[in-house]
Amino acid sequence: MNRRPALLAVAALTTAAALTLSACGGGDGDSKGDDKIEGAGSTASEKASPSASAAGDRADRPKVDMPKGVSNVFEGGSTGDAKKDAVLDDNARNLDAIDVAITVGGKASQKALKFYNRDKALIATASYIQGYYDDGKSYVGATRYYDRQVTMHGADEASLTYCADATKTYPKDRKTGKVNRSIPASADDYTFFNERLKKNAEGVWQSVDVLSETGAKKCM
Repeated sequence: MNRRPALLAVAALTTAAALTLSACGGGDGDSKGDDKIEGAGSTASEKASPSASAAGDRADRPKVDMPKGVSNVFEGGSTGDAKKDAVLDDNARNLDAIDVAITVGGKASQKALKFYNRDKALIATASYIQGYYDDGKSYVGATRYYDRQVTMHGADEASLTYCADATKTYPKDRKTGKVNRSIPASADDYTFFNERLKKNAEGVWQSVDVLSETGAKKCM
């Protein structure tokens, strides 16, 4: 049993499910359902999510604060290529925004989601988050992201592949707040992502399409 469901392939989603994210109105167990999304082990190499001030462009990136007990760890330092580093940084901010939408919700997280996602990726992401609320679930713990590889396709497009390890995360009941720490680690806790990004006019690398593979051997 996996602790966190993988972000599904866009082809498996329905647009209608992504056009509203009605459950993301507040914290765990307190959502009023009045907010919507439209269009929709540490090592020295590990680092926390980048700050918006380090982006090096003029975009007014939304502030995303991870809640207590929830964190993302991004392995690997600078690539030495400023464009690739910018892709990795905005991807990290996006992953944080997704997790804040799952665990906290609210209009601020929805703004961040639409800031870093568009097109098929926004549809997929909204449906993924909605699934947590439909199931009455949240989560706690740390997710590790590693083997993050960027390939540039010209100046304004890139592809990014990476792995996620969710063995240190645990499902949380949204109503009771009870955390289930009894789930053993399994292959389903490892996910491979293949993401396509485009840079918008403000210099933000936005996810436009994303596919995932749960239980990916390449990530174990």
